[in-house]
Amino acid sequence: MLEAHGSRAARRAREFEAFVAGAGGRLLHAATLLTAEAPDDNPRARRLLTLSLAHTYARWDRLRGGDPYDRTRAHLATRFARGAWHHYGGLGRSRPHPASPTAPLTPRERLILVLRLHEGVAEEQTAALLGLSPERVRAICHRATSTLLHRPLGQAPAVTAAKAVPS
Repeated sequence: MLEAHGSRAARRAREFEAFVAGAGGRLLHAATLLTAEAPDDNPRARRLLTLSLAHTYARWDRLRGGDPYDRTRAHLATRFARGAWHHYGGLGRSRPHPASPTAPLTPRERLILVLRLHEGVAEEQTAALLGLSPERVRAICHRATSTLLHRPLGQAPAVTAAKAVPS
């Protein structure tokens, strides 16, 4: 009996390691976009991903034919939304890293944009996951896309005339 439990635990660990090896990079990229951190300096995204993977591993045996990627992504999204709510008083503005492509967006806009465009989650599924109507998800996604596409390019550096050095 003990040997059967040990072999099942070893199989579970191998399956989970294979899942993380295959999906970990994409999930980390999604978490980095959500947290609006720099790609090379993303401790909040790594923590968010670690907690989501731990949640998936704890429920690994109960997946039984379910998609572990969908489960992990859903947990990642809800954990991010809950964390943004508690840390920033609702899904208001956080302090994103200026190098992040999603920096000008609110946490809610980032969440919907990452789920819809980066992850390809259907509008209805995104709405159900976040407790919003599909129309609201569509409107937020459109606004976020417009914000990213039409953001100001920033100010051009000032051009000053070189002073002539007297000889």
